[in-house]
Amino acid sequence: MEDFLKTIGALNDETRIKILYFIDTHKRVCVCDIEQSFDMIQSRISRHLKILKDAGFLKVEREGRWAYYTIRSPLDRFRLQAVDEIKHLGITLPDFQNRCDI
Repeated sequence: MEDFLKTIGALNDETRIKILYFIDTHKRVCVCDIEQSFDMIQSRISRHLKILKDAGFLKVEREGRWAYYTIRSPLDRFRLQAVDEIKHLGITLPDFQNRCDI
């Protein structure tokens, strides 16, 4: 039950839905790229990413000073269906702005 509630809670925020869709669309995204693309401060982005990671949606890989996020694989049926449903919401994503290579 706790795992289910954590998953539902992670999806109960428009910004997190957009971030999840952004990562799913671009496959592998650095925190700084999300920060730049969404025009949000790093601490806010990191908070949203932690909630999504703790809810079982994301995997993080560290390379030097960068942290890259991907959709965790495999996802269980419930999370996979949630990610698939997000694709049909008609969300307009911000343009991808690569900042990590600067």
